[in-house]
Amino acid sequence: MQTRFVIETAGPGLYEFTRDAAGFVRASGVGDGLLTLFVRHTSCSLRIQENADPDVKRDLAAFFRRLVPPANDPSMRWVTHTTEGPDDMPAHIKAALLPVSLSIPVSGGRLALGTWQGVYLFEHRAAPPRREVAAHISA
Repeated sequence: MQTRFVIETAGPGLYEFTRDAAGFVRASGVGDGLLTLFVRHTSCSLRIQENADPDVKRDLAAFFRRLVPPANDPSMRWVTHTTEGPDDMPAHIKAALLPVSLSIPVSGGRLALGTWQGVYLFEHRAAPPRREVAAHISA
């Protein structure tokens, strides 16, 4: 069984869609299996991350901004792909460092996530379009 999630973003950061993924698993009727998620874009990524303290999301986003700053930052003067703006190539770099797919076990009809874990799209662009995540569940 497959579906797609559409995730609206409003700039860089983590956007949780755990409820959508869990709802898809419940609707599938699969008791034990595997949920595979795949983001259909090259300038964002997927994460399983803590969903209790919002400081974790802020700190993670800040870390990646420092690790890979915009192309107009002096430290990034080597970047040549800038036709879509100073955040485009850095977004591709971040997506190359982070996963674009996730596999999550399903047990008893539920995602086998830990207590404080959530499923996130990690947006790396400043003004992105809608994002799509393809989901597939198998028993």
